[in-house]
Amino acid sequence: MNRHTAREKALQILFQLDINDNQPIEAMNHFLENETKDAFLTILVEGVAKYKVEIDDLISEKLENWTIDRIASVEKTILRIAIFELNYLEDIPTNVSINEAIELGNTYGDDNSGKFINGVLSKFVN
Repeated sequence: MNRHTAREKALQILFQLDINDNQPIEAMNHFLENETKDAFLTILVEGVAKYKVEIDDLISEKLENWTIDRIASVEKTILRIAIFELNYLEDIPTNVSINEAIELGNTYGDDNSGKFINGVLSKFVN
């Protein structure tokens, strides 16, 4: 599984974790069924789940005239993945994490999701 696919699957699993109160490994096993677990996918799901409170605090600090509770679940989950990558995974270039997040927003969010995600994430690199 390539990293883009792992990010897509992580988005779907983490989105489900936001709705249901499952454990990350349980949610991953259920989602993947018979597929082989991917190391990068596991790192993303477990890492975002583990640091969710800290990541949400970081996102909240960068929001202007907005609260994290108002962010749609898809965008919030994408932001969490990107912030996890930016803060906890040193081997991924910043621009790759941001571009991947914007692409996920454009694919899974609404018409303005990519722009919103770009606006929030740009505050983490400036």
